[in-house]
Amino acid sequence: MNSKKIYFFMIAGLVFLSGCKQEDNASAKIDANAQEIAPASPDAVAPVATPTTQPTQQPTSTTTTNPNAQQASTTATMPPAKTTTMVFNKKEHDFGEIKQGDKVNYTFTFKNTGSNDLSITSAQGSCGCTVPEYDKNPIKPGKSGKMKVSFDSSGKTGVQTKTVTVRANTPTGYETLNIKATIKGGEPKIVSNTSSTTGLIPMPAPNADQPKN
Repeated sequence: MNSKKIYFFMIAGLVFLSGCKQEDNASAKIDANAQEIAPASPDAVAPVATPTTQPTQQPTSTTTTNPNAQQASTTATMPPAKTTTMVFNKKEHDFGEIKQGDKVNYTFTFKNTGSNDLSITSAQGSCGCTVPEYDKNPIKPGKSGKMKVSFDSSGKTGVQTKTVTVRANTPTGYETLNIKATIKGGEPKIVSNTSSTTGLIPMPAPNADQPKN
């Protein structure tokens, strides 16, 4: 037997052994515990699924409170504020001509002409130079009260008009008083031209000492 035949039989033997090994591996992959499923019988009845009973939840009673509804209800049940009327003997006073630095005052009088107590909650001047003073106790119906207004003219010149705002339980909620004064005297204002953009130099006073030659 020549060498070619020997070589051919060796290759054929290797191929046969390789095929047997692959079949053994495929058989090993089959589950030995697997059971053959029998075909379904035509008379068999399909199993009926049993419904799962869910636990019954008791409805929770939740009451939602609307804060706006409470506020509206509270506002509706509140009694309206009791108002009254007040009448001043006059609402404007002119001090006339006064000197700068004078401190003057005038006392306004008023009367509660309504049917409820009159309560003044505040009185405020239009500037710090105007100070009102009043009785903070309620004024009974038919009774009168006083309000003293002081004015300080320091640092002011010419015609000055100031106001006093009185807040009370009247229908409008406030009343306005006015004071006026014409202030005379005081140091005149001196305007210096040193800051002028024209470049002018201020001239010395006529009686100023002249430099000696």
